[in-house]
Amino acid sequence: MPTNFIAELTWRGMVHDIMPGTEEALNKKVSCGYIGFDPTADSLHVGHLVQIMTLVHFQRAGHKPFALVGGATGMVGDPSGKSKERNLLDAETLNHNVACVKGQLEKFLDFSSAENSAEMVNNYDWFKDMSFLDFIRDVGKHISVNYMLSKDSVKSRLETGMSFTEFSYQLVQGYDYYHLNKYKNCIVQLGGSDQWGNIVTGTELIRRKSGNEAYAVTTPLIKKADGTKFGKTEGGSVWLDPEKTSPYAFYQFWLNSSDEDSANYIRIFTLKSKEEIASIEVEHNEMPHLRILQKAIAEDITKRVHGEKALVVALAASAILFGKSTAEDLKALSEKDFFTIFEGVQQEHISSAIFGDGISIVEALSAKTGFLASNGEARRELKANAISVNKEKIGEDFIIQKEHLINGKYVLLGKGKKHNYILVVD
Repeated sequence: MPTNFIAELTWRGMVHDIMPGTEEALNKKVSCGYIGFDPTADSLHVGHLVQIMTLVHFQRAGHKPFALVGGATGMVGDPSGKSKERNLLDAETLNHNVACVKGQLEKFLDFSSAENSAEMVNNYDWFKDMSFLDFIRDVGKHISVNYMLSKDSVKSRLETGMSFTEFSYQLVQGYDYYHLNKYKNCIVQLGGSDQWGNIVTGTELIRRKSGNEAYAVTTPLIKKADGTKFGKTEGGSVWLDPEKTSPYAFYQFWLNSSDEDSANYIRIFTLKSKEEIASIEVEHNEMPHLRILQKAIAEDITKRVHGEKALVVALAASAILFGKSTAEDLKALSEKDFFTIFEGVQQEHISSAIFGDGISIVEALSAKTGFLASNGEARRELKANAISVNKEKIGEDFIIQKEHLINGKYVLLGKGKKHNYILVVD
């Protein structure tokens, strides 16, 4: 059953700015709307999920969503939220990126033949044959320089400087809205709050050139409770492409969220209802150490982005790393899955000549690898029963032999519950 789009976004905390009359216009009839995605990489990341979910809610409300991938604007560069000029991409790279982004959006939006099926459009299609003179005559004359200078994305860069290329970006994006309003009947543009100025420029251009109705809605920029940037880890951005961020690492990103952040994430990044969320939160608050809220989010989003099979692998990986598992569980893993699970874990290599028929656990921990500071520290940890080989506790006299090597080349060493090391025999 279709929902009230604005009401749905509002209770989920996903409305930052909204142009007067927007909700009334969308409630009056089935409408078309769009969000632009910048194809500067061959994958979207979790920072894009807010906008993806906005389009999902738009479609679920019965409206027709358009995903605009900026094959043309990717060659220009949006100054919004940027402190410096960015590198521009060539056409071949942009086309590759556009194809990759479409494949990721298809996991969220229905591109079938339904009445309100999603459509992907590329602004390169209407810009490629437009000359510079045509653009400044048909578009530039409608928007004054004073109007453009008043936008925050421009004002914030006046002291440090910005090129004419980036200065013109809001006109280019504004024309996108005009084009989609004229030819696709899009009456609303959606986006992050940093896009408000660009979106409003589009509504102004539409008003001056055609007099048609056009509206705007923006979502808040997601901020973490601890002040750090959402979507970033020590390893960099959290991507939707499994080759850039493994499903296990993707799952762990959500699982490691704070309770405060998770209360926002479950509303923004899942389709769970008010009642479902309330029930999960009650259960979580009764047993917060079980991280029920975080698990609900991590499972939901991982499955949506990577599929059921990848979620099963991520859950199994989590059980191996943090739960009770055996050496046999480890040996059953492929090499790729093993290193996916233990991504970022310290590794040390020794030659097969040094390894020989085996190596003592003390040497493996200290002298030949440097995992621990000294033989003395290694012996102390062993006596405290804190050391494991392939998840099984061992003693000071233990010898790592060939039979202990996973896939014939590596072994997992552990100290306590949180510290892991990988010894690779070359």
